[in-house]
Amino acid sequence: MAKKLAFDKLLFTTLLALVAFGLVMVYSVSAPRSRTTVNDMLLIRQAMAAGLGFVALGVAMHVPYGFLRKPWVVYSLLLGALALLVAVLFQPTVNQSRRWILLGPFSLQASEVAKLALIPFIAYQIHRKEGDVNRLELLVPVLFALGLTAMLVMAEPDQGTAVLLVAIAATMLFLAGLKLRWVTLAAVVLVPIAAFLALSVDYRRARLLSFLDPEADPLGHGYQVLQSLIAIGSGGLFGLGPGQSVQKLYYLPQSESDFVFSIVAEELGLLGGLAVLAGFSLLLWRGLRAGLRAPDLFGRHLAIGITLLLVVQALLNVGVATSLLPTTGVPLPFISYGGSSLLMAMIMGGILLNISEHG
Repeated sequence: MAKKLAFDKLLFTTLLALVAFGLVMVYSVSAPRSRTTVNDMLLIRQAMAAGLGFVALGVAMHVPYGFLRKPWVVYSLLLGALALLVAVLFQPTVNQSRRWILLGPFSLQASEVAKLALIPFIAYQIHRKEGDVNRLELLVPVLFALGLTAMLVMAEPDQGTAVLLVAIAATMLFLAGLKLRWVTLAAVVLVPIAAFLALSVDYRRARLLSFLDPEADPLGHGYQVLQSLIAIGSGGLFGLGPGQSVQKLYYLPQSESDFVFSIVAEELGLLGGLAVLAGFSLLLWRGLRAGLRAPDLFGRHLAIGITLLLVVQALLNVGVATSLLPTTGVPLPFISYGGSSLLMAMIMGGILLNISEHG
């Protein structure tokens, strides 16, 4: 491993800015609820998750990323994530899905742990096979782990996260040198499966049709998207002002998580939305820079995988809020309400900072 250098201060500042902005937006969305019941004060829980996240980020910064390359660490993370994905299927249903493992007053979202486990596993396999990703000795364990993880996530059900995991894994392999014949074969197999999964279940089919024409069912499946577009359109260029959102007053469901970008655009306008996208653009630049300067294949592909996961997830969330993509339920990293999402994103940010120290 190369000599340890100073960490990337611009990346560190970007991460802090995104977390701080997320806390402000969670407070803005939760403020009307806190006037009616203390239990709905989301800011307290999010601030606790952020505090724990800063500790975890600091640990990830100071423990050399090569620790994640040890076989027992790689496989323990993956097996632990799979065990959580199985355990969550036996948890009580919340919002017609089983995504959270209840731990007293707290909860853990198993699919968020799966993100953190799968990327080091793929990077380790690429490193172990010296970058020859077209060998079956590499493709078989990666595809097995990816397929099992994606199926368990789909069973929750959480289609958005499953699609995200498959997309990031495929991109990591492609950037590592996967030949076109494997990409073509994967497309031939996966496209019909994805179409079947999207159309075979009533609520998925209705969600897809509402994306194509949300006004056809304005009080049903198209309601969230239409309310999101109203929020974004109401903001104009400069927004209604911090805390002045109307749509967060119980008009837009999940405004603190899945559709927090809509509230950002409503309160801070187009300029506020562009500022958020600029933050993730900086994250993309500095994360890829850290990966390309990493002294080994593991560090390179680990940084690339983490960076793409965070940025693509952000683009999926914004795409849903602006009706460019079907509703997926994927949170906006660092900004959406959700302790598990924030904690895992900050750990990933700490790993990126660690890799940047060895460029």
